Parts: sequence; C-alpha cells; structure tokens
Amino acid sequence: MKKWEVQDSVKNAFLNPAAAFALGAFCGLAIGMLCMPFSKGIVIGSYNGSNNKGIPRRRGLYYRCRSIRIIRKEEFVMNKALRKAIIAGNWKMNKNRKEAAELINALKPIAADKTCGVIICVPFTNLETALSLTEGTNIEVGAENVHFEKSGAFTGEISADMLTEMGVKYVIVGHSERRQYFGETDETVNKRTTAAIEAGMTVILCVGETLAERELGITEEVVAKQVKVALHGLTADQVKNIVIAYEPVWAIGTGKTATAEQAEEVCAFIRATVASLYDQAIANGMTIQYGGSMNEKNCAELLAKENIDGGLIGGASLVAEKFGVLLAEASK
Repeated sequence: MKKWEVQDSVKNAFLNPAAAFALGAFCGLAIGMLCMPFSKGIVIGSYNGSNNKGIPRRRGLYYRCRSIRIIRKEEFVMNKALRKAIIAGNWKMNKNRKEAAELINALKPIAADKTCGVIICVPFTNLETALSLTEGTNIEVGAENVHFEKSGAFTGEISADMLTEMGVKYVIVGHSERRQYFGETDETVNKRTTAAIEAGMTVILCVGETLAERELGITEEVVAKQVKVALHGLTADQVKNIVIAYEPVWAIGTGKTATAEQAEEVCAFIRATVASLYDQAIANGMTIQYGGSMNEKNCAELLAKENIDGGLIGGASLVAEKFGVLLAEASK
C-alpha cells in the first residue's frame, strides 16, 4: 500500500464514527497493556491466598489501585436471612441513674415491635437500672468495657464474670476512644475479647482506621491487622458470638460520616478477612455494623448496603425518638 493510501485510510476511519470508535478502543487497550507493568499498585488476574501485605485474597478476578479493591460480587452470599441486623446504643459517659431510667422507659414502647436486635450499652453505674427496667422486653443490655483478668489488683476494672453474674450479655471491646485515650492496643483487645467470650458473653468488637491512615491508603491493612489480632486464638464456634463494628476513628463524635460506599467497602473487606481466617459460612453469618456517626438522617442509606448489618450508635442512642428511627430502618 502506498503512503498516500495509508493516509487516506486513517482519514476515512476518523470520518466514519463506527471506525473511529473501534480505532479508539484499540488504541486505549494497547496503551493500557503497555502501561500495566509500570502501574504501581495495580494487579489484574486470578489468584488465591493472601498478598504480601496480609490482605486476604479470594478466587476470582481482582483489580487493585491504591485502596480501591473490587472482588467479583458472586464471591459472597449477601443474604440478610443469614444474619441478624443489630442496632446497639453506646451511651458512653452519659446519663445518671434517673436519666437512664427516663430514657429506657421512653425507649421500651418504641422498640417493642421491632424485629432487629436492640442493645443498649450503658455506663457501669447504670447496668443494674437498665437490667431491671428491660426485663421481659426485647431490649438487651451491654457494658462498655471489660477487663481481661477474672480478679486481682486492678483498681477501677470490671471482670467478665462480674458482668455475667449481673445478667449482662453484651460488651463493647476495642472502641476507638479506648484506643485513643486509654492506651488500648490490638493485643489488649484480643485479651479482653477472649475473656468475655470465655465467660459466655457476646462481644461487639470495634475496628477502624484514623484519618491519617485513610489518607495514606492503608485502611485495609490497618483493619485486617486489628481483626486478625483480635480474633487470634478463637475457634470458629467462639467467633459466632462476635459482632464486628467498623468505626472509622475520624468519624467518631466528629459529625463526619463515611459515605455509604466507603462503609460498605470496608465492611465487605472485614467479611472477606473473617472468611480467610475461618470459612465463608462463618463470614456470611457474622453481623457487621457501621459505627461512625450513624444517625436518624443517614441510617437508611447505610443500612441499605449488603454488608452493613446494623449500627453501633453514639449520640443518636441518647434520644429515644432518634434511636427509634434507626430501629425501624433496621427492621425493614
């Protein structure tokens, strides 16, 4: 073919829309294939096992670019019938006994017909009041922390046996405020979790990254480590008594909330991590909550996601009407 014939062929291709589209697609694919070996952080292909950063991998096509990861959707069975949605209120250091009684009495009729799990985690001084007022209702009572020893010279601490003797069934472990202000580590979280599970309690295990860690693109690495260390040494049967709450530290008490897509991505990753440690059935059956400033205004969008099975609620749990909106949404 002569030079001028080649030029006319290219010219005609650009004048023909269909040909132009095909030529553009071919060029884009060719450039992508050439650049792929030099594109940092991008992996395309099938795989199994885990990568060099400890992130669990499942069979199937995988695409990674910095913190973005997509796994074939059919990898996971996201059937709400497999696990129960749970809304747990974390009262933190709020409410004296009189105020606690008023809030619980206001909450009881609101929660009465709800089908989701309803838990209120209250300060130690309110446990007896809460247990008494919720007897015979669908509201369960939890504590906000627990020590890992059964007894001893640990001033100010409460053991799991002390809680279960009172009738407390749930306990929060590893909350970001405990990690941030009171020196909680992944190792002490594991010890508290193990002690509570061995005492017959259900643990609401909190994990999540700081703003700096998210901006560095290491959210998955941080969360994977927290989950793996916290569950270390626990059997598959014991893990059935654990609820995991994803609470990005930068969204706790700040008024900031992860987008529904961000929350869903990390909750799905947590489920994949649990599957890599145990099996898919255990992962599918685990309740995974979102716990970063979920409230009555944003709960519908968050709870609509396949991997978000409820919430660990702070401020909104202190107002019966607001808490009731979350209970209604989780019961749909």
